[in-house]
Amino acid sequence: MIVDTHCHLDAKDFDADREAVIARALEAGVSKMVAVGTGEGPPDLEAGVRFAERSDVFYATVGVHPHDAAKVTDDTLKRVRELAGHGRVIAIGEIGLDYHYDLSPRDRQRAVFAEQMAIAAEAGLPVVIHTREAWDDTFELIERHWKPAGRAGVMHCFTGGAAEARRSLELGFYLSFGGIVTFPKALEIQQAAREAPEDRILIETDAPYLAPAPLRGKRNEPAFVVHTAAKVAALRGVTAESVAQTTTANFRAAFGRAG
Repeated sequence: MIVDTHCHLDAKDFDADREAVIARALEAGVSKMVAVGTGEGPPDLEAGVRFAERSDVFYATVGVHPHDAAKVTDDTLKRVRELAGHGRVIAIGEIGLDYHYDLSPRDRQRAVFAEQMAIAAEAGLPVVIHTREAWDDTFELIERHWKPAGRAGVMHCFTGGAAEARRSLELGFYLSFGGIVTFPKALEIQQAAREAPEDRILIETDAPYLAPAPLRGKRNEPAFVVHTAAKVAALRGVTAESVAQTTTANFRAAFGRAG
């Protein structure tokens, strides 16, 4: 049994065959899936909750992606706070900074990121972090607004190198590895997957994005998480079954409501 800790099954990419995608995941041994609730952004914040309410296979997150930070109002944050109390919501995320696309102004991204970390701390939930070309600011804001909470967090689809891995771990974060770890040129990410402590690794798909080898370029789906598990296992010199067991245990430790 294995957990896909991050997928976007609400994406339009799955409109034609969503039920078949879910069935394939279960057939592949995926026991749980975390439906990330960022969706298309405010005002709809329940993309993940809708999945979690339909089946115990799903847990949900709620939050506003940095791309959508410019859409956030006081009412948006109030609704995130309300949904954080939902029994199937296990994290606030994905939240963070994206300086690659800059779809929202950077100062607004930083403010919304800080606000959502505060909501997570109040709710006693972990955070799921998206960071792209923004490591320095991401760490600075985590140090200021999250570290004092003393709670767990997840670096979603970890794409950093040794320095970023070390600092993330020092801050109490889990490193979640997606399909990129299977790419031949992703040597720094592979090093992080090889060297991270056993009790601090997770795996995910980020479906429909970033399908792992040998399916690179195709639409990703939760069933493909087994390929990522196999690659992480090969890097660490253990079996895929061992990685599945370890990351499932880590999932329960990281996300308290999923225990």
